[in-house]
Amino acid sequence: MKVSGFTFIRNAIKLDYPIVEAIQSILPLCDEVIVAVGNSEDDTLGLIQSIDPTKIKIIETIWDDTLRENGAVLADETNKAFQAISKDSDWAFYIQGDEVIHEKDHAEIRSKMEMYVGDSEVDGLLFSYQHFYGSYDFIGASNNWYKNEIRIIRNSSNIYSYRDAQGFRKDDNQKLKVAKINADVYHYGWVKDPRAMQAKQTSFHKLWHDDEWLEKNIEDVEFFPYEEHINGLARFKGTHPQIMQARINRLNWTFKVDPSRNKKSLKNKIKDLLKWMGIDTNYRNYIQIR
Repeated sequence: MKVSGFTFIRNAIKLDYPIVEAIQSILPLCDEVIVAVGNSEDDTLGLIQSIDPTKIKIIETIWDDTLRENGAVLADETNKAFQAISKDSDWAFYIQGDEVIHEKDHAEIRSKMEMYVGDSEVDGLLFSYQHFYGSYDFIGASNNWYKNEIRIIRNSSNIYSYRDAQGFRKDDNQKLKVAKINADVYHYGWVKDPRAMQAKQTSFHKLWHDDEWLEKNIEDVEFFPYEEHINGLARFKGTHPQIMQARINRLNWTFKVDPSRNKKSLKNKIKDLLKWMGIDTNYRNYIQIR
């Protein structure tokens, strides 16, 4: 069984992405990792080159900044990396620049890839998510956060990145058939120095909206106001991946949670009630068959 990892990145240093930790977290499970490094305003290329030249294969790309609707450029860059993996690989392990895999799940992931590699019905493997917010001590607990997503796909030419690169589709817009595995993706996209988080907000929304929308909706402030966006958080009770420990130790800001504001919205309360009744209203970009 051969496994290729793949990802894309741009301005990793400027926007404080844990891309090194992301790549290193899947390296033990991959025979190679393809990294599409976009045209950056910092030394992102040098950063990626410093990781592991024996396994990392870099393709340099130019982002199409005209694809400024619904995050389409993110899928475009994902597909560039996916199409560059070795043709003889069985599985393709996708990781985004702010996602990390815990070493405790490596054995489970390896086992399930081996289990399903010969099962042609299974297009991919489905992971659960831990979404961190504000600091490394809190996770999103409301239905605003997606609970699962595909991160390992079969190496097939009919599979492609979907919309804003959160998930995948195949053939003529068909959802992938997946097997759920007992492994998590640790998502750190909402844990950054408040300055870097505010810069990311501006950069990120440029991929979805025009300048007029940005001017009306993105605050002209230096620091991202984490406390103003709290909604349904819970204290994280697990452990972080070892590869993240040095970054966690460098945390240089204070995140305060006001319990009176840390409440679920009425919409999410209704969703929770429906789920308790056996009705799951959350969006699913996949068909779970195993």
